[in-house]
Amino acid sequence: MAVEWVVAAGVLAGASAVLWGLSAWMTRRIEARVPIDGRFVEVDGERFHYVEEGKGPPLVMIHGLMGSSRNLTYALSGQLREHFRVITLDRPGSGYSSRGSGTAADLPAQARQIAAFINTLDLDKPLVLGHSLGGAIALALALDHPHAVSGLVLVAPLTHPQRMLPLVFLSLAVRPAWLRRWMAHTLTMPVGLLSKNAVVKGVFAPDAAPPDFATRGGGLLGMRPDNFYAASTEINQVNEHLPDMVRRYSQLTLPIGLIYGSHDKVLDFQKHGQALASKVPGLKMQVVEGRGHMLPITATERVAALVMQVSKRVRPGADIRLLHPPKALASR
Repeated sequence: MAVEWVVAAGVLAGASAVLWGLSAWMTRRIEARVPIDGRFVEVDGERFHYVEEGKGPPLVMIHGLMGSSRNLTYALSGQLREHFRVITLDRPGSGYSSRGSGTAADLPAQARQIAAFINTLDLDKPLVLGHSLGGAIALALALDHPHAVSGLVLVAPLTHPQRMLPLVFLSLAVRPAWLRRWMAHTLTMPVGLLSKNAVVKGVFAPDAAPPDFATRGGGLLGMRPDNFYAASTEINQVNEHLPDMVRRYSQLTLPIGLIYGSHDKVLDFQKHGQALASKVPGLKMQVVEGRGHMLPITATERVAALVMQVSKRVRPGADIRLLHPPKALASR
């Protein structure tokens, strides 16, 4: 019996080594196809990667779970850089930004890290746009560091605790850190290659993903082992601080814009959007009919128009106009 266990352990170790090497090789291939496209700055021991475009008042954009700055520079920054200094960052552990083994990944920690990033770049209370999990971080930033932000644009944000993960992110529900690390460096890459189309389809549904989302939109970067590990860590900690944030939402007095897709399959606009709007005085939610979760790509003009609306509330009297405004804006 002991011999059988030794053999099984040897086989597992050998297979793990092969898969680990395969993942490292595939990571290099991905990074060759989706290379660094911005610049770096060191903030509190972590290396932030970010893309800066345009001139004007600062606008910081924060991507969601398993995403990167490319999710937002794909189309949205092009709509806004004529009027803003658009700074789109990779959150720690995502894209090309680092997250050390001792760096916390919960919502208050990420808000603290981004507040330090804003201070390092001397951005002077920027407008902050957050998509999905990035929206939760933007809310934590406004609650914990009100001096660091002038207004929020929340695009399909996570706002309340969820008992169940969205189906598309179930593979991230790995509790023990050691198992998370092992899976990240062995199974994530080969399984991800087999299921990537299903994952992208689920995140965009019912909209179709652009054919170049994997490269130009940064989709491939989320498959790398370190990005999987970071995202799994985040999703396993995200509910820890949301209840306290929910209790404090009524304290928010800064200008906020809120927008969801009516057919979002990742975060329900009623459970997250209407629930948030009911707690923040004066907050109104816009709903894009027929659209899903990836509004920065699938409803770019609507999101850009909302940024303009909030910017005018932050800077009354400023003459800021979109080059191609949407035909109509509906709210609920």
